[in-house]
Amino acid sequence: MALYKNMGSADRTIRAIAGLALIIGGIALQITQSGFWWLALIGVVLTGTSAIGTCPAYFPFRLSTRKKTG
Repeated sequence: MALYKNMGSADRTIRAIAGLALIIGGIALQITQSGFWWLALIGVVLTGTSAIGTCPAYFPFRLSTRKKTG
């Protein structure tokens, strides 16, 4: 079963940038203070959903940020 893509290009770009920032910030803060690993985990989720173009949280609400074609 193929995943239904429900994220537009702007949504994907914003998630990718925010995800990478959270990964870097989480790792940097983890080095200086403990307990910030969860920032990196959130960043991985954002980056992953951006990479596949599908946000599972959009499905229950039937949301999509993709442009309609046709």
